[in-house]
Formats: sequence, C-alpha cells, structure tokens
Amino acid sequence: MPTLRIDGHVVKAREGATLLEAARQVGVHVPTLCHHEALEPWGGCRLCVVDITKASWNGWAKTVVSCMYPVEEGLIVDTRSDRVKETRQVVLDLLLARSPDTPLVQQLAKEHGLEKTSYQLSANPTDCILCGLCTRICDHLGISAIAAVDRGAGREIAPPFHDAPPDCIGCLACAEICPTGHIRYETGDRERVIWNKRFEMQRCKRCGRGQVTREEAAYFGKRTGVPPGYFELCDKCKREDLAKTAARLAVGRYHDDATQAAASDGGDGSSFGSARAKGL
Repeated sequence: MPTLRIDGHVVKAREGATLLEAARQVGVHVPTLCHHEALEPWGGCRLCVVDITKASWNGWAKTVVSCMYPVEEGLIVDTRSDRVKETRQVVLDLLLARSPDTPLVQQLAKEHGLEKTSYQLSANPTDCILCGLCTRICDHLGISAIAAVDRGAGREIAPPFHDAPPDCIGCLACAEICPTGHIRYETGDRERVIWNKRFEMQRCKRCGRGQVTREEAAYFGKRTGVPPGYFELCDKCKREDLAKTAARLAVGRYHDDATQAAASDGGDGSSFGSARAKGL
C-alpha cells in the first residue's frame, strides 16, 4: 500500500487508488463536478486539480487532475496551493459566465472567492455545465440516447437532431445524475415525459403505482435476465410482501419453540412459560 501525504495527512492508500479517493479517505475536501463513483474518471471539469511533488524533486511540483492520477509512494499532495486555487477560480469564472443563475455554480464560486464572473455573461444562460455525467451514464447503460453537440459557446447536450431520441427508454438516469437539475422531466402513474418523448408507465398490478416505463422494463429485463414478473409489483408492495413473509416466519418460529418447550416438559408447560419470558 503506497504511503503519501495529503495536506499534511499521512495516508496509506490501496494500490491503484486515485488521489481523489485518497483525499476523501482522510476527509480532505476536493471539489468536483464531473466525477461520480458509478462511472470511470473523466477529468473534464478540472476542478479537482491538486499540486504534487516528492522530496527527491528538489522543490519542483506539477498540477494534476486528482480524479485520474494514481497514488504513488512518497507523493506530497497540496490541495490548497495558490496555483490550485487560481486554476479552480478560472474554471469557476468561466462557469459563472455560462451559468450565472445556477445555485451549485454560485456556491462553488463563492467558496473560491468569486461573487461574479469577469467574463461577458452568456446570451443564453443555462444550468447545463457540460459535466458530461448524463451522456456518460447513458453510454454506460448501453443506450447512448443523448450526446454533446456543437462547439464553443454553443455546445450543449441533446438527442439527435433535437428530436425525441428513439433509443431513450425513459429510465431517468441522466436526470438523476445531473448535479444542477438541468434535465427536466415529468412522471406519474400513467405517463413519463423526458427529452420530449412520452412513455407509458408499467403500473403495479396491486396498487396501480407507476414504477418504470415499459421500454425500461423490457430493456433491463433483456439485459439482466430478470423474469418479466419482476416488474409486476412496485418496490413498496414488494417490501410489504417481504414484511408479511418475515412476520409469518417469526410466528412460525415462536410456535415451533413453544411446542418443543412443552414437549420437553412432558406437557406441563413450565418451559413454555420460560420460553415466552425469554421472548422466543
């Protein structure tokens, strides 16, 4: 296990861990916008940069992206150097110009000493910070219904030709992972709408609650091999069934223990009373 220092903390990290993981291991906060534990590191937002050096480097240091840089024996990591702070300020300054009204961007900017951007505000402000999480989770699931399109200030996340994406299954993974809440959707027991595409909900056969879209049930049923009946009940009804089963098992155990106790006493019931007193 490599041993390194992060902001003065001695850290023994697992082999293959990243600097971001090692920092979080000892409670050192490193801001990120494009990182998620469910996905491979991407290093796109550049907020998680840190400075690294070693005793043998004679004072030389370099800035690296902590979500992708692996731990090494003897590394000395500084997550709050002047160079690191300036780099993060530049990133957030640009984000403030693109997304001036986005609470997450405002919060991070304020934490880094920025109240407003030094750049010209975007003519079309948006909550989309181009973190790439939505497209990456969609690709990770094997759907690839949306993608980043265009360049420069006009870059955005969109389905092909801005039409309702034919490959979308309405799973909401993109909306749930979006850190700013930019991806809007509507969902109910009968219908779900996202990316201007309408989906019929597969409803619980007992309570009628909508749980997944029919396309989502078919896709994940085929991908994971779960039987079609898995989606017939919603999670709430499944939990209720599980609770009832657990209660029946508990009652059955109580009666079995009581019967055994009575039998061991020859039927006089003295041990049965002891069993009840013990909560069996």
